[in-house]
Amino acid sequence: MNGGDAYVGMEVQYIRRHHKHETRDNQCTSAMFKHIRAPVHLVWSLVRSFDQPQRYKPFVSRCTMRGDDLGIGSVREVNVKSGLPATTSMERLELLDDDKHILGIRIVDGDHRLRVRHSTAHGPNAFALCATYGWDDLNNYSSIITVHPEVIDGRPGTLVIESFVVDVPDGNTEDETCYFIEALIRCNLKALADVSERMAVQDRTEPINH
Repeated sequence: MNGGDAYVGMEVQYIRRHHKHETRDNQCTSAMFKHIRAPVHLVWSLVRSFDQPQRYKPFVSRCTMRGDDLGIGSVREVNVKSGLPATTSMERLELLDDDKHILGIRIVDGDHRLRVRHSTAHGPNAFALCATYGWDDLNNYSSIITVHPEVIDGRPGTLVIESFVVDVPDGNTEDETCYFIEALIRCNLKALADVSERMAVQDRTEPINH
């Protein structure tokens, strides 16, 4: 895997255990993780909200479910904010395990355009970063998110890991493709941390006594 951050300790174990993607030729896969200063039940409540990804994802403006049921096989239509290289995304819920805190999603349709242009853009501004790229055919994209309890400075915390597999577009390298998608995931994980930690302050979780 081409993780954007160095894997250590439990991250490696969780990735090996839960983030197994079968890759074919001309595909790339990677995993990112984020330590969040909020208890796992708060973080998971956001992650599992397949019908409301806009609760924490900054690029989503609206989500409409296709059908009334919310379970494995459910499909959502996500509207993406202007300025990004897509307007809609049709996504199917592949896996939802409330006991193990695992969510799996596959893109099944939409107007994604994935062709990475070389760029010198850096930094946390995701919209500026996205504006330097073009897209052409985001095919066979699927992702897995897992949420794991941990202790951070004596308080309940959460480790979130997100991995993906996707086709590498013609004219691009595996590294270029992974770099761009990792940047988007990094933005989502940062936003997840921000929202979760605000909720944790309101929740006033007590320190853990050792």
